[in-house]
Amino acid sequence: MKQYKVGILGATGSVGREMMKILLERDFPVSELHLFASERSAGKVVAWNSKPIQIELAAEDAFEGLDIVLGAAENDVAKQFAPAIVKAGAVFIDNSSAFRLREDVPLVVPEVNAEDVKHHRGIIANPNCSTIIAVTAINALRQLSPIVSMVASTYQAVSGAGAAGPVELSEQVNAVIKGQPVQSKVFPHQIAFNLIPQIGSEQESGYTSEEMKLQYEGRKILHLPEMKVSCTCVRVPVVRSHSISLTLRFEHRPSVYEARRAIQYAPGCKLVDELAEAQYPMPLDTSDQDLVYVGRIRPDLTDDDGLCLWCCGDQIRKGAATNAIQIAELLIDREG
Repeated sequence: MKQYKVGILGATGSVGREMMKILLERDFPVSELHLFASERSAGKVVAWNSKPIQIELAAEDAFEGLDIVLGAAENDVAKQFAPAIVKAGAVFIDNSSAFRLREDVPLVVPEVNAEDVKHHRGIIANPNCSTIIAVTAINALRQLSPIVSMVASTYQAVSGAGAAGPVELSEQVNAVIKGQPVQSKVFPHQIAFNLIPQIGSEQESGYTSEEMKLQYEGRKILHLPEMKVSCTCVRVPVVRSHSISLTLRFEHRPSVYEARRAIQYAPGCKLVDELAEAQYPMPLDTSDQDLVYVGRIRPDLTDDDGLCLWCCGDQIRKGAATNAIQIAELLIDREG
């Protein structure tokens, strides 16, 4: 099998570190792995595949000879280095939101729109974590009937805010238990024993930037340009795995039996839907693995063409790192 020279831009962050782990787990054919970061981390040595790898400074000329670069950095870094990566002849699979809505950049969830990969011009975008989890959960249902609209409420873990999120939650829990003052640096309010109904900045009509991603990105991935989405994103005191409540309206609603059967055999999904036995998707069960769990499938009592469900997925793995590497696997499969 052909081997590939792979780079990770933003290798020291939580998603970058997860990418390193998943490359090994999935036995990705790596001949060389190059890790890129800022001056703060450049020069440090980390172990990968029982070998020491020195972290390199991300620079314009650092990508020569690479085949694939996985992006795990912020928007500004992705925008800065994307031209150099493409010029070097590598394919940039970017986890930031910098290129997701560009018409010339495919936005891909392999279980949903794998064929879009073939349209890339050097950059492929990885969707938002909640978008990936949601579209993976509902993709099989749109095969039963076209989806007209979707109402979503996300319950997003603190690790979605980066490595500092779980640290702040732990520190605040300890402070509350000890009766000490609570400090909030990562989140705008105390997250311990609390919910914060804002993720992202205000964007339009009272919605946040995070909430609008599900509409714009979902339309592009599902090839449903007219689909309407109303979303509320909430930060919850859970360490890992995002949960999403979805209400879908179809042209003709499938039965609950049809929906469950479709989910049961859907790629990337696991049906967990036995309410009488207290079996349903939960963050603790879905963390540190790559399937999207789907359950609580039931009719929408407010709309004869509506269906409700609940899904959970690991936002660091399937919602970011794993999805990016699955895209890379699509690329090498096409070469094979």
